[in-house]
Amino acid sequence: MVHPYDRDGWKADLDGAGTAREHAPMFTNEANARADMKQGTVYALIGENSWIYYGQVTADKSVGFFHRRDRKVGDIQSILSASVMCVIPVAYPSITRALRAGTWCKIGRYDLAEALRLPRSLVQWPVGTLDVTIWQGGTIVGQTRIDDPGIQQLELMAVWDAQYHIPERLTADFGAEQSGWHVGGPIWRERKVKEERARRFPDLPYHQLPADWVPVDVR
Repeated sequence: MVHPYDRDGWKADLDGAGTAREHAPMFTNEANARADMKQGTVYALIGENSWIYYGQVTADKSVGFFHRRDRKVGDIQSILSASVMCVIPVAYPSITRALRAGTWCKIGRYDLAEALRLPRSLVQWPVGTLDVTIWQGGTIVGQTRIDDPGIQQLELMAVWDAQYHIPERLTADFGAEQSGWHVGGPIWRERKVKEERARRFPDLPYHQLPADWVPVDVR
């Protein structure tokens, strides 16, 4: 079991990462496989409940995951024409590990899906503040508060583990089943995680919400 990433504004804050279930291999174990992070590379991967999801490597070496899942690997053109659920950095060594474990499989390299060619913004949320910075393509494009309605669908800056984070993350994004309460990603869900931690751990000062916290359900 790898240690969950520590929050510093750039890595995933998933206290429940250790509870993520490991998944039985369904692809061929490739002992010498290595992550291929060239633009356009498409992976199939095993999510929770043995669903097969798909991701494609973007120009900035993140992975865009499609809103599609199957019991058997589907047709590549229909995969690439599906809508995109999320675009997130996945730790390269963890992809290598998943390939060797047989829970990820490289399908091939194809033209980048149209939806993955669009610029995307990320939110940097430092510890101990409600003030955040918006980044796009390595450039700061704005600063605001974490409860700003205009950023709720944006992704928190984070790095995710292919085996221990991604299966639960894709369940949460797909939206057909209940996902773990600790799974963040988009800002509105990260705020929900903060609220749930405060509720579950009332005696831990570092999980308590500041006086000017705006509840997620308040618009």
